Amino acid sequence: MTSAAQGTRFWLYQRPFAVGLQECMVLIEARSTGLASSLWIDGERQASYFTPSVGPDAARNHRLAATLADGRALEVEAGYISWWNVGIAARVDGALVHQSHPGRRIAFPARLAGMVAQATPDGRPAVDMDKLRRNRVPIAVDIATGLLFFVLAKLTDLQIAAVVGAGVGLVLLAAQKITRVDLLGGLAMFGIIMLLVSAGFAIVFENDELIKQRSTIVGLIGAACFLGDGLLLNGRRLGCGISRYIAYRDLDERRLSLGMGLTGAAMALANFAVVRIASTDVWLFYTTFGDIPLSMGLVLLAIRWARSGSGGTRVAA
Repeated sequence: MTSAAQGTRFWLYQRPFAVGLQECMVLIEARSTGLASSLWIDGERQASYFTPSVGPDAARNHRLAATLADGRALEVEAGYISWWNVGIAARVDGALVHQSHPGRRIAFPARLAGMVAQATPDGRPAVDMDKLRRNRVPIAVDIATGLLFFVLAKLTDLQIAAVVGAGVGLVLLAAQKITRVDLLGGLAMFGIIMLLVSAGFAIVFENDELIKQRSTIVGLIGAACFLGDGLLLNGRRLGCGISRYIAYRDLDERRLSLGMGLTGAAMALANFAVVRIASTDVWLFYTTFGDIPLSMGLVLLAIRWARSGSGGTRVAA
């Protein structure tokens, strides 16, 4: 199975080895579209293989075959040995001659295989990486604005950071209207409203302790909006908007809104607790970086719950 793999390359693995006097190399590219490998002998490409990022073929090991100068058959098995690393095993006429990671089994991680091999009821892969590629700009904008708030808060104060954040949001919204380029994703207006509420809170209340609680208050407001969208609108607004950031086709948007609402409420309460028991520096670090593991865990639970209500099925790997 070969393919001229397209998409963005995330990482390139090089696995060199020698068979007699011949220098061999396996290049493995982790791409947004899947995994691409090629076998090179003495600088010449001899074989290639490709597996997509989703679907039953995603979990398949690569088989690269070539004939050596002395006529013997070389076969290289390549694939993942963990969630982030790949390995190879080379055989000549069936006899093992090289392992990049001796003792490690070359096999797609079982938990990851179960995820990428899932399918929707109509037979399409449940994971849709194109959703992330289509929304790479608003995702990058979200990350950049979060880092901007952190830097401004450290260099100036919380009030200025909140006001500048709201101003940047309005500028981005205007630029999106003018250029027709999606900069803010499916939650554009909701995000701007939350930024304005946050800035207004910072302006009205100049006490640092109250400003630190803005995440609690704004979080509870956002949670109420998501819960209301799920309960009253079946997730047609906010649930539909946030689904653009999630690489699954089989999401129940009502459950997604409810799950995100509960996540927002939990994060708001966590922020309240950190403000009450920790210093400003500890809170600033937590609100920018430290709450990421907690929020990711809760969001993953919300996504799992949203998927469980969609009737998705699994495709055998």
